[in-house]
Amino acid sequence: MSTLEAASRGKRIVLTAPLTETIDHAGYFIQMALASLPKKLEGIINQKYPKWRELPPNPDGSAKYMPAGLRVVEASLERVFSPNDIVACYPQDVDQFIGPDTRIVAVSTHNPLGVTFAAGVYASIFGSSKEPINAAYARELFERIKANPFRRNFKVIVGGSGGWQIAETDSYERLGVDCVIQGRSESEETLEIFRKAMRGEDLPRFVEVGHPKTREGILTPTKRTTFGVIEMTTGCGRRCQFCLPDLNPQLDVPKERIMEAVRANVAQGNDMISLATEDMFIWGQVRTSTPFYFPNREALLDLYASVVSTPGVRYHMLSHSTIAPAVVDPVLIERLSEILLDKSPIKLPALSTHPEKRILSPLVGVETGSVRLAKTIMAGKSVPFPIEEWPSVIINGLTIMNRNNWFPVMTLMVGNPGETDQDCKDTLDLLYEVERRGLFAFFVPSIFTPLHDTRLAEKKGVEESREMSPLQWQVMMKCWKMNMRPALQSWWGPIAWRLGALFFWAYKLRKTNGPNFTWPLLLFAGAMPERLMGKLGKIYLGKPLSIKSRKELLRTIRPAHWKYLRADTGDLPEEFPLAATPSPELPVLQ
Repeated sequence: MSTLEAASRGKRIVLTAPLTETIDHAGYFIQMALASLPKKLEGIINQKYPKWRELPPNPDGSAKYMPAGLRVVEASLERVFSPNDIVACYPQDVDQFIGPDTRIVAVSTHNPLGVTFAAGVYASIFGSSKEPINAAYARELFERIKANPFRRNFKVIVGGSGGWQIAETDSYERLGVDCVIQGRSESEETLEIFRKAMRGEDLPRFVEVGHPKTREGILTPTKRTTFGVIEMTTGCGRRCQFCLPDLNPQLDVPKERIMEAVRANVAQGNDMISLATEDMFIWGQVRTSTPFYFPNREALLDLYASVVSTPGVRYHMLSHSTIAPAVVDPVLIERLSEILLDKSPIKLPALSTHPEKRILSPLVGVETGSVRLAKTIMAGKSVPFPIEEWPSVIINGLTIMNRNNWFPVMTLMVGNPGETDQDCKDTLDLLYEVERRGLFAFFVPSIFTPLHDTRLAEKKGVEESREMSPLQWQVMMKCWKMNMRPALQSWWGPIAWRLGALFFWAYKLRKTNGPNFTWPLLLFAGAMPERLMGKLGKIYLGKPLSIKSRKELLRTIRPAHWKYLRADTGDLPEEFPLAATPSPELPVLQ
C-alpha cells in the first residue's frame, strides 16, 4: 500500500482535544477567559486575540503542540501500539485522519460541559447562558466526531479531568461517547480498554483506573506541550475534602526526566516552560525523613535554576502552590524570586518593584477565611501550623510573597456545604484585612462544585447564582473590586468601569442574578462609598483581625517539628533549641 493510500484509510488511533484547550500562542490568561466567559461574549476574545484559533501543524498535518495530559496518553499508547498507527491532531483536522481503518478517537478534555469551579458561575453571572466558551468548543468537537461518515467503525473514548461531567450528567448518547476513563493513562486498565476498542469489543460506559504508585510509573512525554507544561509532582498530601488530585499518591518526578522534557520542548520550538504540580513546594521532599510541608530549599532552587537556565527557555510560569511554606521558609521565596522573576511573562506595573515590572503568580487555594469551615473541609491546609491560625498564615504568607514580587492567584469557594452567613463574614474579614494592610493577590471566587470521587462528592452547596445570599455575592464582588485596583490607575478608568458595570446591571444582570446581587454589584462598581453602604446596612464592612506575627506563628508548630526550621529565616523564638544553630543542609534529590 502506498503512503497516499495508507493516509486515505486514516490512522487507527486519533487523539485530539477541544480547540480552547489546545492553544497556547495567544497567551496564558486567555485560557482562564475561555473557561469563564459565556459563548455569547466570545467577541471579546476575538477582538483581543484575533488569531487565537490559528494553530500551526507539523508538516504531516499532526499537531505541533497539544495539552500535556494528551501527550501522556500518546506516550502510554506508544508502549503497546505502533507509533505509526497513532496521531495527535487539532480538532479541526480530525476528519483528515479518520478513515475506514480508524478504530479509536480519544478526546482529552477538562471541562466539556462547563461545570468546573469557575466556569458555570461566571457564565451565569454574565448572562442567561451557562455554557462557557470552552464547553461550546468541546460540544463542537464531539458533534464533528459524531457526524464523521466512518463513525460506526470506531469507539470514542474520553479522558482528562473533565470526563466525570459526562458520566454525572449521562451525556454519552448526546455527545456520542462510548467510554469515559477516569484516571491515568499509564494504567494497565487504560491500555486494556484501548486494546478492546482496537478489537471492536464493547466498552464499559465508565471505568476508574489506577494511579502510578511510584515515580517510575509516571510517564514524562518528550513531545511539545501547550505552555511547555511538564509534570513535576502528583498529589499534595493536605487532604482537602473537595480536591480530587489530592487523592492521588504524593510523588515527584526525577529531575533528569523533567530536564529531558524541558530540552525536548525547546528543541521543538517552545520557549515557555511550566512545571505542573498541586504544590510546587513538596518536590524534593516526598521520600525524605523530613515532613513534606518543610520545603527542601536546595532541591527546589537547583531544579528551577536548571529549568530557566536551559538555552532557549525564554519564559517560565509557576503552577500551583500552598501558602504555608512561604511562612516556613521566606528565604526560599526570596531566592526563587532571584532565579525566576527575569523569566516571568507576567507584568504588573502598578505593584511590581522588579526593573521590568515582572511578577510571579502561582495559583494558591485559600478557599475560605472561616476557621470553622476550614476545620471541616480542609483541616490540613495550614500545616505545619494549626488550622486555627489560617487567617494569620494567609496574611503572613501573602506579606512575604508580595515583598518578593509574588502576587498569587488565590481561589475562594462560595456556597460550600453548610456555609453560614458568619462564614461569609469571616471571609470578608480576611479580604478587608488584606486590603487594610496594602497587600495584593488576584482573588478568584467561584461557587462550590462537588467533584466526582472527592470526599464532598455527595454534598450540595449553592448550585445557581440566583441562590446566592447577599453576603456570598459580596464575597464575590469584593474580590473582583480588589482585583481591579492595579488596572484602574488612569483618571478615566474608574469612571468608565463604574458606568459600564451599572449599564450591564440595569440591562441584564439584575434580572439574571436576582435582588441579592444589587448592592454587591454597586460595591463592585464603586457607585457608592463602601462605608456609606455599610452604615445603611446594605453590605458588611468587615472587622479588623488579630493576626499573629511570624514569630508567634512559629511557636504554634509542634515541638517535634522545631528541628526542621532553619535559623537563617529569622524570627525563631528564643526557646527554640536551634535558634542559635546554623540552618540544616538538606539533600538535593535528582
